Amino acid sequence: MMPGGPGAPWMAPSALIESVPNFSEGRRRDVIDAVLQAVRGSGPVSILDASSDTDHNRSVLTLAGAPAAVRAALLALVDACVERIDLRAHRGGHPRMGAVDVIPLVPIRGATMQDCVALARDIGAAIAARHDLPVYLYEKAATEPQRRNLAEIRKGEFEGFSEKMKDPLWKPDFGPARVHPTAGCVAVGARQFLIAYNINLASPDLDLAKAIARVIRESSGGLPCVKAMGVMLQDRRVAQVSINMTDYRTTPLHVVFEKVREEAARHRVEVSGSEIVGLVPADALLETARHALKLEDFDADKVLERRLEKALAADGARDPSGPGGRTGP
Repeated sequence: MMPGGPGAPWMAPSALIESVPNFSEGRRRDVIDAVLQAVRGSGPVSILDASSDTDHNRSVLTLAGAPAAVRAALLALVDACVERIDLRAHRGGHPRMGAVDVIPLVPIRGATMQDCVALARDIGAAIAARHDLPVYLYEKAATEPQRRNLAEIRKGEFEGFSEKMKDPLWKPDFGPARVHPTAGCVAVGARQFLIAYNINLASPDLDLAKAIARVIRESSGGLPCVKAMGVMLQDRRVAQVSINMTDYRTTPLHVVFEKVREEAARHRVEVSGSEIVGLVPADALLETARHALKLEDFDADKVLERRLEKALAADGARDPSGPGGRTGP
């Protein structure tokens, strides 16, 4: 039986999965809207966030739902992107190897990481079969150690992948050992929650942004659980340190920000601003507020909305016929 069969554990209807697909279009509004419409029309999946960047020429969606609904939504998204995006004409500041560049799956509730691995493999096989598209499994779903890191898979990008595939080490996990002529390749994987965080320098110095990225990223001996690269925002003439934080509890947001600001200041350059792409856990922001304000003995339960949510949940448990629980007239 294929991983997607009815006996697969990730098909439990109560499970909740998040996916954050990245696709290579951030400028043509009609294409972005068509992709969003395809996802909405696929079934009962929630689009929690949609973010497009014209400089990166890339869009990021945050989806959540039952595994079967997320699977249907992702396949609809790939269908729409393969039909509308031609990487031969694509230019942007962010590295990419596919029209749909990467599809991560994150367990949220009632699902394990292994469930997401099984789902990633099923989706990868389906994408390859539907579009004759090479698929690489990454992070927890990786089949080889060198494929755990997305940056290693993507190295060479769309333009260099035909040459890269000549090496048996880079034979796709699913699909043909040749790059799709317009849609490239796609990476599908399973991972923990990630914060996409970008810090802009008050300078067009791309070499400086790249140097700072080398200092802070874990692979170069920098901060744990931090991946980073330097990119250029052409429209704004601003260099950016683009960051993925794979564990904000190990390395919080404020630590990353302060390190980038410190390194920029050494070169007499200021930080002009920062942005979070997609969604972020409240605890990550609370920890940053705790540090910035030097809050003493601060507890997250002091946040009004959290206390209110707990009170409403407790009231509902005591009185199931109250708001949201009434079944009669």
